[in-house]
Amino acid sequence: MRRAVRGRAARLARLVPARSATAARTPFVLLIVLLLGSGLIALLLLNSALNQGSFKLSRLKKQTTELTDQQQTLQQEVDAYSAPDALEQRARELGMVPGGSPRFLDPHGTVRGGTPVSPGSVP
Repeated sequence: MRRAVRGRAARLARLVPARSATAARTPFVLLIVLLLGSGLIALLLLNSALNQGSFKLSRLKKQTTELTDQQQTLQQEVDAYSAPDALEQRARELGMVPGGSPRFLDPHGTVRGGTPVSPGSVP
């Protein structure tokens, strides 16, 4: 009886088509290819974003250098204009004269210190 069952099962097994090994692997292979492809695309996008940031950084460094040079040039001009000799020359061009020694007015109305300067005299 067992032989009959085994023979019968063998015949039935021959009638049912066996699953192909490639059919089972196809979704796995497609998944791996999809993962690798998306990883490659992500790496390319990341690389291009990094390159773009690098170009922007170098452009900003160059701009910073130019602005630093301009700031130093302007600071030198300010220093030249605020030097005592330059201020004195500019004051003379405007018609100003040195004030001489200072004079002080007491609360009682008396003038102390300095030498009196007449309106027409220039020290």
